[in-house]
Amino acid sequence: MDLITTVDGWQFLLRWFHFLAGITWIGMLYYFNFVQTPFFGSELGGTARSPMIRGLVPNALWWFRWGAMFTFLTGWAIVLWKLHQGIDLGQPYMTKILTGGILGTFMWANVWFVIWPAQQVVIKSAEQVAGGGTALPEAAARGARAGLASRTNVLFSIPLLFFMGSAWHLLTLHNGGNDVLYWILALAIIVAFELNALIGTGQGRQKMLGTVKGTIHAGLGLTLVLYVIGVVVNS
Repeated sequence: MDLITTVDGWQFLLRWFHFLAGITWIGMLYYFNFVQTPFFGSELGGTARSPMIRGLVPNALWWFRWGAMFTFLTGWAIVLWKLHQGIDLGQPYMTKILTGGILGTFMWANVWFVIWPAQQVVIKSAEQVAGGGTALPEAAARGARAGLASRTNVLFSIPLLFFMGSAWHLLTLHNGGNDVLYWILALAIIVAFELNALIGTGQGRQKMLGTVKGTIHAGLGLTLVLYVIGVVVNS
């Protein structure tokens, strides 16, 4: 009964729900980017694209966006709980958790305010075409923007998981006292990637995030850069 009668039990349940929601969210994110999008680009996928967008994609997007919502809510609830328990913002644990939390917050915002609204347009356009009408003129551009935001979320997910996992296990990271400089540099880099997702155009973004391989490499690169910044400014 300790699970529901103690503070530690409730904290564990909150973390468990956070894990469940996060696995659902990131799992769907990786499905869209690693499986569905490349399939749509194939000959067979091209013929199946319209019925899948009208039939499968709406259900997948439901799990995707609500997984994001519950991951976001439970994640920040855990942070507030830790602060209530007296863990200071300047402690190495909190610096790493907040690095992941900020990346996750940008990802959540991309889901709810970029990807989901754009995909609603894409789905409506596919339904109109299937019913004998014409495609919505803005559907292609909105779909491309959603795709870039989704690839950006894949990129962000790699350092997010690194810093969340390192909070208790990489004790030498962020052991110094220059977190102000760390946050200035880290946030500048993260915001630059986010701005590319929101307003970026041209070949530069396509070269980096236009393929699954390029997106994974960019995510690993961002992880390394943030790690090095954390080591150097706190050494």
